[in-house]
Amino acid sequence: MSLNEIKKRLNVAESKHSIEAGSTCLIAVSKVQPNERIEDVLNQGHKCFGENRVQEAENKFKSFDNLPGINRRFIGHLQSNKVKKCLHLFDTIDSVHTVKLLKKISTVSKAMEKTTPVLLQVNVSGEPQKNGFLPDQLEEMLLCFEVNNVKIKGLMTIGPNTKNIDRIRDSFVLLRKLKTTINKHLDRNQINELSMGMSGDFVTAIEEGSTMIRLGTVLFGSRN
Repeated sequence: MSLNEIKKRLNVAESKHSIEAGSTCLIAVSKVQPNERIEDVLNQGHKCFGENRVQEAENKFKSFDNLPGINRRFIGHLQSNKVKKCLHLFDTIDSVHTVKLLKKISTVSKAMEKTTPVLLQVNVSGEPQKNGFLPDQLEEMLLCFEVNNVKIKGLMTIGPNTKNIDRIRDSFVLLRKLKTTINKHLDRNQINELSMGMSGDFVTAIEEGSTMIRLGTVLFGSRN
């Protein structure tokens, strides 16, 4: 599906739910995609890209060096020993799944004299193969807001591995409600972002309040 076609579907979903047109951030998930497909999306003016492997991104981002305004988001499982390199490569880390990892990001960010924007990853489906805070670990998530040199902007999740649209919708509703609960506990530093929805369920995600969708296959085509 072309970028323009996807944007049209986005606009329809946004208009149905009184969301400002074009306000949903589309993250182009470029992992394992050949450079020519990525360049095609770049040439259409798209500037927000997500990668889930530090090493792959290091090589790929070299082609972005001379392009202004590119937003590089890390969306995969981040190992502690890759934090420093990740912070040099990426603008945000959207997949912080433990307090320990967040503290490591904080330490490296302080050494770099920067504040790193992050999203907390929540495992709303409870599937054991997925990383993330569990929805009932509220106290642990609230501890994250006491960590320095990071700015928590919102929450991220991966929907359940199912074609059952009701289960998928329920998982997105749960994340939206969790955001509301967290904000009720915060005097300041309210969070606004919900990164949920991928190629197979992004319309449902927008219907349930997603502000960011992560699209790979539907945008680039099947991976080689």
